Amino acid sequence: MADRKFNDQELARRAKLSKYEALGVYPFGHRFEVKDHAADLQEKYKDLKPEEITKDEAKVAGRIVLLRKMGKASFFTLLDRSGKIQCYIRQDVVGEEDYALFKLSDLGDICGVEGVMMKTGTGETTIRVTKYTHLSKALKPLPDKFHGLTDKEERYRQRYVDLIVNDDARKIALTRPLIIKYLRDFFFDRGYLEVETPILQPILGGANARPFITHHNALDEDFYLRIATELPLKRLLVGGMERVFEVGRIFRNEGIDLFHNPEFTTVEAYQAYGDLSDMMKLQEDLIRTLAIKVRGTTKIQFNGALIDVGPEFRKANMVDLVKEKTGVDFNQVRTDEEALALAKKFKVPTEPHFRYGHVINAFFDQFCESELVQPIFVCRHPLDVSPLARKCEDDPRFVQRFELYIGGHELSNAFTELNDPDDQLARFEEQIEEKREGNDEASEIDYDYVEALEYGLPPTGGIGIGIDRLVMFLTSTDSIREVILFPTLRRKGGNEEAEKEIGEQEDASVDPKAAAPKAKPEAKK
Repeated sequence: MADRKFNDQELARRAKLSKYEALGVYPFGHRFEVKDHAADLQEKYKDLKPEEITKDEAKVAGRIVLLRKMGKASFFTLLDRSGKIQCYIRQDVVGEEDYALFKLSDLGDICGVEGVMMKTGTGETTIRVTKYTHLSKALKPLPDKFHGLTDKEERYRQRYVDLIVNDDARKIALTRPLIIKYLRDFFFDRGYLEVETPILQPILGGANARPFITHHNALDEDFYLRIATELPLKRLLVGGMERVFEVGRIFRNEGIDLFHNPEFTTVEAYQAYGDLSDMMKLQEDLIRTLAIKVRGTTKIQFNGALIDVGPEFRKANMVDLVKEKTGVDFNQVRTDEEALALAKKFKVPTEPHFRYGHVINAFFDQFCESELVQPIFVCRHPLDVSPLARKCEDDPRFVQRFELYIGGHELSNAFTELNDPDDQLARFEEQIEEKREGNDEASEIDYDYVEALEYGLPPTGGIGIGIDRLVMFLTSTDSIREVILFPTLRRKGGNEEAEKEIGEQEDASVDPKAAAPKAKPEAKK
């Protein structure tokens, strides 16, 4: 520790450690039995009259976030997981020893208090302390009350401090697990079983995305961190489980922006004997249920607009939306060459592996996506970008698939699942051809999955929902890094330019939809 440098405040706090020991108190505390929480006490005693003192006892623990020492009587505010509550401590009530212990306290210290409930003359619900217990010394001071952690990267890097000083960050952190609980309840109530599937995958599949690659030493084989949970879950339907879902971590080796993090969370759900229409109803019911449970309303401000998930969601075909914006009717386009010529004419970027369907998807991304503010199911995606979805019977160039867009961004992705093993193998082989042509996001051939289909997959509807984006919507948050407790960050001294670009997006005063570069969707694809 000799080479560490401390500022004056840190030195002053460290100097107090010996004073605690002189009082016979271990500076880093011991077990304390918590019986009450701040928010419960605030609610229970909100109707007390000013200066009313009860005989009701309370026992709470938390961090000191406001401190006013005033001789032999002082006020301080405790923050616990539920919120804040004021405490009033007097030397003639707690005794000289306890009060001397309190006088050593600093902002950020953790303590426990016992006392009776009262309301001050100014109407503040307060604990009148009868016993003060020091629990843990904070050796670093909290950020300045009015400035806090102003650097966004430092907020995310030091999330433990952010949660102490930032009420909004703490509220989101507490709301997210509640949303996931409600989501799980929703699926359980509809007969879905929650399952777990492997994160390490020997074959790249279930989506189109760049993977993270790792090596298993004992097997001496490379594995991928999964880019989707889709293929293992559908194997379970072959096995007869009929309705399954998984809330799982997904990893994609791609860019970071306001709506993308390389490590994120999805829920994927599969329903035997269902199809795309079942997934539409499931998605609409889910998001409406969550909105009411979490926000108490179906109208939520998100990404610069007031979104209403109450009315029935609009449905539109992808090619029709493209036609609305560009005048191009891809239903009438018959060849890859004609599609690529249109891309050149409209200055839509293409890649060497692009065919008819890739061009339609690129037109949609460039001209339509950011305009889809109110909830809309974008249907009939091109076959070329949907290797796991069943073809449309009236036009095999398209598949039975939708993506739900809200606030200009995709929230979910669903199919009537492809269950023809011969067709599936042919699609996988086309993916390999794309990989040869330079598409490093194309999937590999999963022969075991094809064999599973040969045993018979029931007609099935499936959906993948990006939970991080769902939380963003339900908490009216404009950056994915606000809803992930520990978002992916560069190491200090790493790619500062990339981190600066993301920070500029978050600070942008322009429409957030225009600030973020395009990256891949987070739901199943």
